[in-house]
Amino acid sequence: MRDGDGLPLLNAIASPIDLRQLPAGQLPALAKELREFLINTVSQRGGHFAAGLGTVELTLALHYVFNTPHDRLVWDVGHQAYPHKVLTGRRDQLHTIKDKGGLAPFPSRSESPYDTFGVGHSSTSISAALGMAIASQLQGPAHNRRTVAIIGDGAMSAGLAFEALNHAGSLDVDLLVVLNDNDMSISENVGALSNYFARVLSGRLYSGLREGSKRVLRRIPSAWELARRSEEHVKGMVLPGTMFEEMGFNYIGPVDGHDLDALLATLSNLKARRGPQFLHVVTQKGKGYAPAEADPIRWHGPGPFDPASGVIHKEIASGPTYSQVFGTWACDMAQIEPRLVAITPAMREGSGLIEFEKRFPDRYFDVAIAEQHAVTFAAGLACEGLRPVVAIYSSFLQRGYDQLIHDVALQNLPVTFAVDRAGLVGGDGATHQGAFDLSFLRCIPQLTIMAPADENECRQMLYTAVKLDAPAVVRYPRGTGPGVAPVAQMESLPVGQALIRRTGHSGLAILAFGTPLNDCVAVAEELDATLVNMRFVKPLDETVVLQIASGHSSLVTVEENVLAGGAGSGVLELLQQHGMHPAVLQLGLPDYFIEHGSRSENLREAGLDSDSISAAIRSFWANHGKPIGALAR
Repeated sequence: MRDGDGLPLLNAIASPIDLRQLPAGQLPALAKELREFLINTVSQRGGHFAAGLGTVELTLALHYVFNTPHDRLVWDVGHQAYPHKVLTGRRDQLHTIKDKGGLAPFPSRSESPYDTFGVGHSSTSISAALGMAIASQLQGPAHNRRTVAIIGDGAMSAGLAFEALNHAGSLDVDLLVVLNDNDMSISENVGALSNYFARVLSGRLYSGLREGSKRVLRRIPSAWELARRSEEHVKGMVLPGTMFEEMGFNYIGPVDGHDLDALLATLSNLKARRGPQFLHVVTQKGKGYAPAEADPIRWHGPGPFDPASGVIHKEIASGPTYSQVFGTWACDMAQIEPRLVAITPAMREGSGLIEFEKRFPDRYFDVAIAEQHAVTFAAGLACEGLRPVVAIYSSFLQRGYDQLIHDVALQNLPVTFAVDRAGLVGGDGATHQGAFDLSFLRCIPQLTIMAPADENECRQMLYTAVKLDAPAVVRYPRGTGPGVAPVAQMESLPVGQALIRRTGHSGLAILAFGTPLNDCVAVAEELDATLVNMRFVKPLDETVVLQIASGHSSLVTVEENVLAGGAGSGVLELLQQHGMHPAVLQLGLPDYFIEHGSRSENLREAGLDSDSISAAIRSFWANHGKPIGALAR
């Protein structure tokens, strides 16, 4: 939507400076316009939706009360930050979000001075905001600014958030943490009474009485202790903030996050208060759009939709996605293996575990956004004889790395990691690209790593992993595969055994790890090259690699992982150990962060789409091709 589209207040705002010129009485009308704009814009191209609808009033109030960008707003995850982007000069670009060259899907420091911290993974806001607040304090009055962390949409379930709270509460630092409680996970105590308490408890009169009473009563230890305990108990009976008070914060709330009068009054009071402050705001995810209010999970990140009917336009898939292949396998495996349990860190829908939860509720564990806990929890289950399967995205497994090494691999426990979104993911961009898992996993002892080339191989590898008495990883990409229907019968693959798909006679061999195999078939035929489906990244099939190297003058390794330390590096290490030096071309992800765009655009940029792979191999062979027997040593 553009100027002249019937949104006069919104179209007049180019930045929060313009917002702060408005009378407060016009903010409810602006909130209505902002919601309308979000609904119409996101409906055209999809994106994070329900969380942003729930933060419209909160975003307006924060930018109205605080002097942004001098005052720092630090958003958590970024699902809730679309209104923030609209109000900070990016309204006319919102329709480009997630597109290549368009707006980033999450707050990004390189995109706007109002995006004070780059996010994408959850629960980082309080730590980052605390660092900013202390930096302001250390740099003196010239840098004096207020710092606000806005955390919500499940992010408070992660340990990192509580580590930061624990630290901040022990310091004399001016920090405001706003909990956007959009699923009423802490309290349903919302309404006029709660708003009244929020205003009173954040106001000067209460604060003055509270601090003055403390100074007097501290001189009488027994009376001071009685007053302190009484205050905590009274607030605990009315408000759910005792825990945050114990951590050193002054807790205020819960306040209705859609009541602009309450928000403005409370935030204005808190802006003037010193020390660690905690404001609990309750919002409704999907607020203002009935379908999203009724089903906020489905509308968390929909594709394009018809705003009038609420019908989401879904692409017709050519076959099951790898996530669906995993979900079907998990249910089938649970039928024959009573020890199998499934664990997900708040990714039930994305990982394909909806049906599993329905059929095996006692064997399904959603541990919330707590990847570290998910991994160690799985280790504990394995210690007692169960077969835990951790369904986790590649980029989220990074957050449980120490636990994977120390709690699982070191103890050689039979935990299976179903690593989804391995490789390039597209629209969610650099924060979610599964670019590094082979590199950070390959160095871990006692870990088996598999990379399926198609849907059926994925199913069989998952079965193989669960049957091992050791930790194992099966990594697969986002989206659909080449269309190889999974076979119902499951069989264990021989561990560490590659599969030669084609024997060539030109002296060129292509070693493919995972789904890139399918993009190598045509060029292998064209150049009469040997084509190997490596299947196992660890252990490598040393026999096949050495056999191929001794009979071919040139090798190509292909993987959807960064080249540094990846599967191709493993091949080179093996060749070096045996004093073999054929010409080698490594194809993989480049040494930089690939930003948002479609998955096909990401692959093209990385040189891993089918045309780029073919061109690179043909060029390499043109420069290094030698007859069999004339080996480069």
